[in-house]
Amino acid sequence: MKIAVEGCAHGELEKIYETIQELEKRDNIKVDMLLCCGDFQSTRNMEDLQTMAVSQKYQDICTFYKYYSGELKAPMLTIFIGGNHEASNYLQELPYGGWVAPNIYYLGYAGVVRVNGIRIAGVSGIYKGHDYLRGRFEFSPYSESTKRSVYHVRQLEIFRLKQLSSKIDIFMSHDWPKGIYNFGNKEQLARFKPFLREEMDNDQLGSRPCEDLLNMLQPQYWFAAHLHCKFAAVVEHSNSKCCDEKTEAKNNIFNEKNNDEDDTTPKGSFTKFLALDKCLPKRRFLQVLDINSENYTDDEGHLRFEYDLEWLTILYLTNHLVNVKESYYYLPNEKSANGERFDFTPTEEEMQNVRKKFENDLKIPNNFCRTVESFDPSSYSKGRHFEQPKSQINPQSLHFCDTLGIDDPLSLAMLMGGHELSHSSTLDNTQDSALNDSLLQDDQQSSSLNISSASVCLTDSSPLKRKSNSGLILPKPKMDDGNIIVNTEEIDLDDDDTNKEDIKEDLQLECDPSDACTNDQTQIESTTNEKVLSPKPPIKKFKRRNQDIYQEKEETDELKETL
Repeated sequence: MKIAVEGCAHGELEKIYETIQELEKRDNIKVDMLLCCGDFQSTRNMEDLQTMAVSQKYQDICTFYKYYSGELKAPMLTIFIGGNHEASNYLQELPYGGWVAPNIYYLGYAGVVRVNGIRIAGVSGIYKGHDYLRGRFEFSPYSESTKRSVYHVRQLEIFRLKQLSSKIDIFMSHDWPKGIYNFGNKEQLARFKPFLREEMDNDQLGSRPCEDLLNMLQPQYWFAAHLHCKFAAVVEHSNSKCCDEKTEAKNNIFNEKNNDEDDTTPKGSFTKFLALDKCLPKRRFLQVLDINSENYTDDEGHLRFEYDLEWLTILYLTNHLVNVKESYYYLPNEKSANGERFDFTPTEEEMQNVRKKFENDLKIPNNFCRTVESFDPSSYSKGRHFEQPKSQINPQSLHFCDTLGIDDPLSLAMLMGGHELSHSSTLDNTQDSALNDSLLQDDQQSSSLNISSASVCLTDSSPLKRKSNSGLILPKPKMDDGNIIVNTEEIDLDDDDTNKEDIKEDLQLECDPSDACTNDQTQIESTTNEKVLSPKPPIKKFKRRNQDIYQEKEETDELKETL
């Protein structure tokens, strides 16, 4: 299978697909799938754009809205993770993943899927120590603080990924794993991005949680972006994970010889790391790899796109650990009191029970539906003021959570914040009639019981029904024998407005597209230049239980200070 890998998309989907098409013509190949490593910018309209952490003068709607509205369609299956320049309100509607447009799939806060047998995992966002131990408390409209904290990686996603036991073929992150530069041409990277030299010398560049995942999961490939440069490395693992011969046989080298790599590759278990640039002319933002996969396409030529059973089971088993509070909290470990379970690697029996919930069919449903009006260039007037939209509950998330029997973190956060739930309405009935029929049936049941649309149905393991774990408070992070529990010395560029380089992450100013890298030997040099609403179907209503829980208001001011 030929897989195109993109660095930071920055909303330029049309240019990315056009570049791939030019490459297909030039080399007489067919690209089967596109993977994007963050900063995807799935902005559907100008309201979505207000939730992105860039200053107003750098806000650009770009071209995603064309794929959302149906004006254009992605020519291949596209899978992406989130970065730090995103339409956060839209991605928050899909915490466990889902379709953001036809043929374009978001992995969620963290996720694992299978495409023709290739196991693809990923984690969205970037790491900031001061938010890592918090719950998912944010929802739109955001403050200037939560507009940034919403895309920061949280401990629960990393904890869940660490429960995986089977071999991962491809892992995607926006951040680089900490220390990855030691396994590639570090001097060349320092010459290309001089201001990174000090952080590399102090061993402070990159994400510590990603470093842990790299050493534990040992995927065959790891793709990243974020630093707006191309960089390759090969990591040999001293403690090789046990995997079967079939999985080991799937290991293969990069499709093209890379000048940044040594011709020799280590023996045994190793991970091939590749970071790519942003989508700009004469920048190395795209590379095509050939990876062995199962040969399968349906009658319409579609790949077999499935949920990963082990990941679904982990989500189900750890649902009680979901936290939507701003305070720090504990996750169970081997030192937990009262014999609390801390290892959630699922058993075969647990996985089969989850399989039954999906009626033995793990195929990801094609249930995308438009829930807001897309951007209309003909009616746009420059200088008009737009407000952030309020958070909505997406029908895809409702369907997934109901099927698996878990909670939607966004719903919990809104309820804990004292806000009524706002349910997304389907603007067209053409995408998934089965989903709409399901919503209609659930709505009729709720209506017969005269239940408020602001209510919610909680699972037995819901954090709002448990008083244990949901309110555990951590002491202020400390240094423990040299191990930093919360890293306060990491690269923190949130408040840097100097824009000396185009990769100042968490930057309030978007990168200036006019900057160019004269040192690049570009891998791909051709980048092309540039209603009437249908009747809304009834929307599923939640059922509220344990009303007294929602009246509680806990004070955690002592730990709300920013480190």
